[in-house]
Amino acid sequence: MGSWPPRTVIRKSSGLRTLESALIRSGLGPVAGVDEAGRGCCAGPLVVAACVLAPKPQASLAGLDDSKRLTERAREQLFPVIKRLALAWNVVSIPAWEIDAIGIHVANIEGMRRAVAGLRVQPGYVLTDGFKVPGIPVPSLPVIGGDANAACIAAASILAKVTRDRFMVQLDAKLPGYEFAAHKGYNTPVHMAALSRLGASAEHRRSWRNVSLGREVDTEGDAMDLGHISVETTSAT
Repeated sequence: MGSWPPRTVIRKSSGLRTLESALIRSGLGPVAGVDEAGRGCCAGPLVVAACVLAPKPQASLAGLDDSKRLTERAREQLFPVIKRLALAWNVVSIPAWEIDAIGIHVANIEGMRRAVAGLRVQPGYVLTDGFKVPGIPVPSLPVIGGDANAACIAAASILAKVTRDRFMVQLDAKLPGYEFAAHKGYNTPVHMAALSRLGASAEHRRSWRNVSLGREVDTEGDAMDLGHISVETTSAT
């Protein structure tokens, strides 16, 4: 009796499709990639995306790469192309209050589970960026530096990053003074100075040490409605 999943033979392929191509050849497709944006921030949501690309490379997605390596303009250009050409994609958001309640690592795992569960195309295999995600109901593999080594993870990283950046720009207009549009909630000197000056907002992660040490302000009712970005899905018909 053969083992399951079957042994995967890696052959040289173009771009970031080597691992995905090997899995598809082994009968394990379609392959979904999962990645997040905002793990290291002290404000704003954790945004997680899952993406299933077509089996064969597409010229319009030749520029796929780790979202951190791409310019903001390049990410914005790829964002609608990925959504249009992907077999399926899903983006979920874990708000700051939920991160405080369950911790960032658990929030990351839960976000990845939700992102995969919400795909309209059932994947045969899931590639996650960096660490194993228990609870995914199909075979999965953590890929170190996955967004720079697998196209589906790179696509997911762009979906997550652009979605989160857009939200932080909107948040900047709602909560002026923190400069969220510039630093996107990361621990920059400008952000830390604003936190010290203004105190923590409803969108700050109160369990973060640098936030808990800051002066809190009354922000009841100020939490921004995440409904418009919390779950976005599309798939080929």
